[in-house]
Amino acid sequence: MTEKGLVREDRVRFGIISFAHMHAASYARALNEIPGAELIGIYDNNRDRGLSAAATYNTDYYQCLRDLLDTDIHAVIVCSENARHRDECIQAAKAGKHVLCEKPIATTSEDGVAMIEECEREGVILATTFPVRHAPSVVRAKGVIDSGAIGQVIAVNATNHGRMPGGWFIDRKLSGGGAVLDHTVHVADLLRWFLKDEVKTVYAEVDTRMHDIDIDDCGMLLMEFHSGVFATLDPSWSRPKSYPTWGDVTTEIVGTDGVISLDVFAQVLVEANDSDGKVLYRNWGDNMDLFLVRDFIQAVNQGQKPAASGFDGLKALEIALAAYESAGIGKPVEL
Repeated sequence: MTEKGLVREDRVRFGIISFAHMHAASYARALNEIPGAELIGIYDNNRDRGLSAAATYNTDYYQCLRDLLDTDIHAVIVCSENARHRDECIQAAKAGKHVLCEKPIATTSEDGVAMIEECEREGVILATTFPVRHAPSVVRAKGVIDSGAIGQVIAVNATNHGRMPGGWFIDRKLSGGGAVLDHTVHVADLLRWFLKDEVKTVYAEVDTRMHDIDIDDCGMLLMEFHSGVFATLDPSWSRPKSYPTWGDVTTEIVGTDGVISLDVFAQVLVEANDSDGKVLYRNWGDNMDLFLVRDFIQAVNQGQKPAASGFDGLKALEIALAAYESAGIGKPVEL
């Protein structure tokens, strides 16, 4: 990032682009909680959704993205449908705004590259929303791996399960893919970060087994890294509506001298709720979305690299896209 991109004020002023993605609400809450941040406005192409969000988070609604970008904000958080990320990110970059973009960074590698190149040209930061990197249990696991306490990592077994979200997530033109795209990128990013390595080949099976939808809701990936580490991942929308929580991220990291078993969302209270007629998990633990936004603010203030860059978002996307290609041809795909 160039010197012109540095923020030399007490607060980083933000705009949020769209509340299409459910994580937008969590980011808005974080901006209202962090002393060094201010939520100036929300743009949404859905007027009712945008007005409702603006009222909830005590800010202004903008019906035109250009009007929001013409304000004195320093940065935007892009939470629109996946297919809109490229255009909105590039518009923000051309306006000199730093960008924190919801995952997956885009729906094609070409769009991801274009976003990275435009932000580099304009001297602004492009970060990807991979909040799981910021969970304290995950940070601790990373430290244990780096310390060599479990020896050389030889294999990983991971899951990312969730409920079928419906809406635009199952509209291929807007989402770019189903469960395999939605849930692979988070874990792919963690594995790259944990191992300091890139995926060499991907073999995947992808299908629709649990819902009457015209897009994938389950899959299984086998990834081989350049170091020889093998990793398996089950990314699916396999949780029923009655399940106590939206899903999970689990990882078992096998080393030559030990094993790490990681359950990222295990900090919950179990509530038997008669009014809802089911058991619920109520999270009491660490707010990784808050930590993510804080990291991005620090990057903007100090002109440093965010925890997960646009390049990290692109590499995770490429793994998910390779899974679809592999499933289509029935063979491993080399990245």
